[in-house]
Amino acid sequence: MTADMSKETESGASDNGAPARSGVLGTGPFVPRTPWWHRWHWRRLTRGRLRPALAAGLAGVLLGGTAVAWQTDAGPFADGRRACWSALDSADVAALFRGSEDIDSVDTPLDGDPIGSEGPSGQCVLQSADGSRVTAQVHELDPRFGGAGDQWADQFLSARLTPLGGGLLGMASDTRAWLAVPDGCTGRPMTGDGPLVIDVATGWTMYDDVVDGTERDRLARTVVKLVNHYMAGKGCDGTLADPVPRLPRPARFSDEKPGAFCGIEGLRTSGEEWAATYRPMVTGGPGPVRTCDRHVSFDHPALRLMTVEDPRLSVLYRRQSMQEGRRIEAAAPEDGRGFYRPGFALFQAACQTGEVTFLIRADDASHAHIVRTLFPRYVSKEAARLGCGPLHLTLPPDPDR
Repeated sequence: MTADMSKETESGASDNGAPARSGVLGTGPFVPRTPWWHRWHWRRLTRGRLRPALAAGLAGVLLGGTAVAWQTDAGPFADGRRACWSALDSADVAALFRGSEDIDSVDTPLDGDPIGSEGPSGQCVLQSADGSRVTAQVHELDPRFGGAGDQWADQFLSARLTPLGGGLLGMASDTRAWLAVPDGCTGRPMTGDGPLVIDVATGWTMYDDVVDGTERDRLARTVVKLVNHYMAGKGCDGTLADPVPRLPRPARFSDEKPGAFCGIEGLRTSGEEWAATYRPMVTGGPGPVRTCDRHVSFDHPALRLMTVEDPRLSVLYRRQSMQEGRRIEAAAPEDGRGFYRPGFALFQAACQTGEVTFLIRADDASHAHIVRTLFPRYVSKEAARLGCGPLHLTLPPDPDR
């Protein structure tokens, strides 16, 4: 609802002295003026690399003062108004906010990059009266060196997320969900480009022991609805089935067996504090990644061991593997490429299923030693699991040696 409409309803009279309509809907037809943001030339405002930031900024402005309220059976939206590019109906939106129906909604139109260097993009923001927010985005994952791909991976490849399975490239937790638009609809990305995905986020993640399965299932269904709607708009045949019936139990922090760091038999570390204090959370079930996160704060793990098994995601790290740090030596040059710096190691190898990325990152300098200790054995164990071994790596010396 606009501020003027709210004022009129509360006071019983409009600003010009005319009698107010009774109730929210009123007794006569109400035709709202075209909102000012719909009159802007979005294509001029949202081209190129500024589009995501600009879209987020405009969404904040709209929700802060001039967005319209979307309420079930109330206001000008009682005629079947839908949100997020018309993909979600009022029941879908209410479910995202535990039944609340007083929701502000604004989305930027889905738009393609006019010069073809970036894929389609768009953002939808839903916000309740208490400030709770759900954000959905359509974007192509950014594989550029220094791009946003690694930041996206921090949240959306977290161990909290469950792979959706069924051949879908996507995952879901109780605060994050994402799904790639199938290649059969949009075509395979150009070499070196990331996939086109739709993701949904609901705010900061609280790393409790257990992921809320009900909320996870709700976000999984939501992201599938968004992708199905996008595909229908592109004229693609078929729809993706509800993934929830096949999802395994949500991930949780768990105790680990001695000699099986992050659940990998034979992987050991001399740092007993990790086993005693920082219990691991490991991705549940087979999927595009296997992530082990430990000691997580504000979506950011102090230690992450990750194997990116799907080459469509592994592309996010391709340029890093060629441009950063000191080179990692493999037993044979054709085994792959990678780099090492204190606290971070990455290696990409050609496996039977395509390019696979192995990564360990420690964000605290006091934990950097664990990367050197674990990485060669971690890659060897994971490569054997995936059938692309044996891989034998030698890390370069640390800079101060």
